[in-house]
Formats: sequence, C-alpha cells, structure tokens
Amino acid sequence: MAVTNTVGGGVPDAPEKKRQQEKATVGLMIELYCRGHHGTPKGRLCPDCAVLRDYADARVDHCPHIATKTFCSVCQTHCYKPEMRERIRQVMRWSGPRMLFHHPVLAVRHLAETRKQKKGQYDIEYAGRGSPLRHFCCL
Repeated sequence: MAVTNTVGGGVPDAPEKKRQQEKATVGLMIELYCRGHHGTPKGRLCPDCAVLRDYADARVDHCPHIATKTFCSVCQTHCYKPEMRERIRQVMRWSGPRMLFHHPVLAVRHLAETRKQKKGQYDIEYAGRGSPLRHFCCL
C-alpha cells in the first residue's frame, strides 16, 4: 500500500505548498520594502522591486532543496547572483522587523522556524559531549 505525503487538510505535495508559502512571504517582504523606500501604493511594486520579486520567485521555483531547507540564507547552494543576493538581503534586513506589525502570523512562524533550526544545530553541535554548562564550569 502506497502512502502519500499530505499536509494540512489532505493537500498532497508538501514541497509545492512550501514553495508557494516561500514565494508569498518573499513577495510580501519585497512589497513592504518597496512601499517604505519607493513610496509605491499597497499591492504595487516599482520596476526594480518587480524584477527582484520575479527573480526570487524563479529561484524558489527551481530550488532543489525546498523540501529540506528552512530559509535561503541557510541553504548550502547559493543560487542568487551576488548583486541580487545583496538586494534581497537589504530587503530582508529592512522588512523583517516590520513584518511583526504588518504580517504577525508570518513573522511568528518565521521566528519559530528559526528557533527550531537553531535548536537542531545546537543539538548536533553538543551531541555526545554532555551539557554545555558542564564545559563552562570546567574552565
């Protein structure tokens, strides 16, 4: 008997759902940045920000790691061109803190994913070495 991968209300293909969420979140962050820096009305983008969103969407569409990674910033394959990577980094740095006020659910979800990822790295780093406090006390 084959088992299908389902998410939420029986929606198949979890990577595709994650891909759509990633594109929506990045799009909202670019929109917020564009509104704050270029004065565009809500729901619209200037030509430069539209190019950035299209580029980011294309990167997400072709990402081979979408099923296992949390965020592009921690991906082992950096598929952004250096110029576009710097632009998206500026957008994220400016929009990130403001997402808490404009899209609180997405912001809290992002914080939870970040915390879960960091906990996983922490667990791997200290696996088999006992408590990190024990090492601190031995200094």
